[in-house]
Amino acid sequence: MIGIVNYGAGNIFSLTAALERLGLEYGMVNTEGDLEKYSHIIIPGVGHAGAAMKKLNQTGLVQAIKALTKPVLGICVGMQLITEHSEEGDAALLDIVPVKTKKFGKSLNIKIPHMGWNQVTPENNLLFEGIGDNAQFYFVHSYFIEYNPIFDIASADYGLKFSAAVQKDNFYGVQFHPEKSGKAGEQILKNFSNLSL
Repeated sequence: MIGIVNYGAGNIFSLTAALERLGLEYGMVNTEGDLEKYSHIIIPGVGHAGAAMKKLNQTGLVQAIKALTKPVLGICVGMQLITEHSEEGDAALLDIVPVKTKKFGKSLNIKIPHMGWNQVTPENNLLFEGIGDNAQFYFVHSYFIEYNPIFDIASADYGLKFSAAVQKDNFYGVQFHPEKSGKAGEQILKNFSNLSL
């Protein structure tokens, strides 16, 4: 069963609708005790990484999340939260995956935010099982996770190569919105729900 960290900065409605379509049971994580109830944890997120981190700190869940040994998936800003630092608000984040979240620069000659469908190139990873090399996913973001081959499990290009998905131990993150990415996105959620450690 999936627990969704409910800290006031999440894309909860579209995520729960996707989980319901897939027949995946879920509940909300509001307290540290709630983390025990679920086998898998999702950290959703939209908006400003610095503000999201502030809200997460206010829940008192930060240390408990960092100590988790069950599968955890950060989505969009939720993925950024598991990195060490964001240029958005010059914010220190959870520092689970030692990479940085950076702003797309104006010099790249691209439209910011990066919004819409983009091709993702996955590595051989259980999260991307059954997903082809040319899969498209839906993105909405102005900040990106720097590419690092140690933690990268899928990359995308938008003016530069960036990490579309990362993994460190039991912690996974996807920059795109699987809940808005059609069949490929649903496969990601299904694969995540089947992960065991």
